[in-house]
Amino acid sequence: MREKGGAPRLQGPMDIEEWRKKIDELDRKLVELLSERARAAVAIGQLKRNTNLPIYEPDRERVVFANVQEANPGPLPGRDLVRIYERIIDVMRNVQKEEIVPKAEAADAETELDSEVND
Repeated sequence: MREKGGAPRLQGPMDIEEWRKKIDELDRKLVELLSERARAAVAIGQLKRNTNLPIYEPDRERVVFANVQEANPGPLPGRDLVRIYERIIDVMRNVQKEEIVPKAEAADAETELDSEVND
């Protein structure tokens, strides 16, 4: 018997290895979705560059937090979901900064410590 998504499902409760396989499958899906979100952030970064809009938009971030909390069925508490999204948005903001700042400028501004941290 197979569970939705192709993961094996035995009669009765799943054991730890089955749960780990399920988590690995979910992680692959999350990576796909985060990559898609990053591509959207790059496109938005290009639009911001072309229209001189700021990278940091706190009102938009509040809307994102409200949207994810509204969509949250649990069991993850809303405050924890917001903490995860704060980090996601921070990373996406950095993706946009890379899109807006010309690459040559960014390389000139990078310190030795930055290059070690970013490698």
